Amino acid sequence: MNEILQYLKTHGERLDTDIAEATGISLATVRLQLAELAAKCEVVACHSIRFNKGKKVEGTIYRVAGYTPPAAPGRKPKAQPALS
Repeated sequence: MNEILQYLKTHGERLDTDIAEATGISLATVRLQLAELAAKCEVVACHSIRFNKGKKVEGTIYRVAGYTPPAAPGRKPKAQPALS
């Protein structure tokens, strides 16, 4: 399960099929582990329907719950609140 969490932290939100392919774990095992992580509120799941070249692709997207990735280098600083 740690391998899946690390993958999601590194790559952000991904489909379960993408996670299985990238980690080399079987899709059934990935779905089982993600269900356990979702039950512990460590990941957030969302059912998704996408269309690739007119073909309907259904899946579940997962992301780490409560995780905000670090800001990209070179990003401008946030705006300062206006003083009244």
